Amino acid sequence: MDAKAPITQDVLTIPRKLPEGPQNLIGLSRDQMREALIAAGTAEKQAKMRVGQIWQWIYHWGVRDFAEMTNLSKDYRTMLADTFVIALPEVVTRQVSDDGTRKYLVRIAGGHEVEVVYIPETDRGTLCISSQVGCTLTCSFCHTGTQKLVRNLTAAEIVGQVMVARDDLDEWPEPGTRNTQEARLLSNIVLMGMGEPLYNFENVRDAMKIAMDPEGISLSRRRITLSTSGVVPEIARTAQEIGCQLAVSFHGTTDEVRDRLVPINKRWPIADLLDALRAYPKVSNSERITFEYVMLDGVNDSDEDARRLIKLIDGIPAKINLIPFNEWPGAPYKRSSNNRIRAFAEIIYQAGYASPVRKPRGEDIMAACGQLKSATERARKSKAQIAQEAGL
Repeated sequence: MDAKAPITQDVLTIPRKLPEGPQNLIGLSRDQMREALIAAGTAEKQAKMRVGQIWQWIYHWGVRDFAEMTNLSKDYRTMLADTFVIALPEVVTRQVSDDGTRKYLVRIAGGHEVEVVYIPETDRGTLCISSQVGCTLTCSFCHTGTQKLVRNLTAAEIVGQVMVARDDLDEWPEPGTRNTQEARLLSNIVLMGMGEPLYNFENVRDAMKIAMDPEGISLSRRRITLSTSGVVPEIARTAQEIGCQLAVSFHGTTDEVRDRLVPINKRWPIADLLDALRAYPKVSNSERITFEYVMLDGVNDSDEDARRLIKLIDGIPAKINLIPFNEWPGAPYKRSSNNRIRAFAEIIYQAGYASPVRKPRGEDIMAACGQLKSATERARKSKAQIAQEAGL
């Protein structure tokens, strides 16, 4: 395959028939917002200033009513209200786990739904957001992967998930005040929800640039982690155009096993993936790559697998996140035993790599890693069907 060929999918980013009515300002870049304001009658000399004012109202203070933007004239606020909207995804359901994890089912254009998860911890609050409705990768251990891909999310729908969570956490500062990183309930974003972010690169990039903008939500790029299953040609682009932290869904130490667990490996096998990952920290100025490794009983959890993993990642600044398999109805795998996970982690640790075992969060509300799946888009498959597709 030509390495320069663009990575595309036959997937719509927005519905074929665009909704009529006022334009949504959420998701627009600063340049796009400037163009929209000029088209609405704003003088070109004033447009940059107006963008800065509106941007701060929307993304720093979380204001949704143009009438509250008090440093704009009354007539200008009226024009904005007549021409534009500030619209976020609709929260359909909100569930709270016994451990404090929150899961939101949000509805987007076309009536589709995606899931978003907020995970509170002692030193941070992490929001797991989605980039697609469903997923095309069909990873055999992942519940989300059993849902057919419907479409990509727009930049507005992606950054809108962050804003919805900040609404629920009541975390917008009062107008005229600043919000520090240290005091935040939502301090980190992980693109580990529904979908493969690098199959929706432009919208993910634009949404994360909004989240990182210092005059708005103002999250450091080091507090944003993008997780990919291995879309190799887009990894270098992520380093150059986003520069966030990178995680890779690795899960297998041979092409034979990884082909079964993460079918994208058939297109970009382990050797190609590792070559791309070796270059990432230098280009993006990231500290290290996080390797996500789900622990599946009798599949990828042997001592030999652990030693092979160490050899594969040699020369890559890395952390290995070991993930106890989060079971779901019809899953064709079982979770590795605690003793097996500890033995695997010890081999990794003795080789000089951090090997934390991720504590399952939100299992009681199906909010744990690999469990996200919108009920309205559910592709109902039997355990036998899933096992057959996984080659078991």
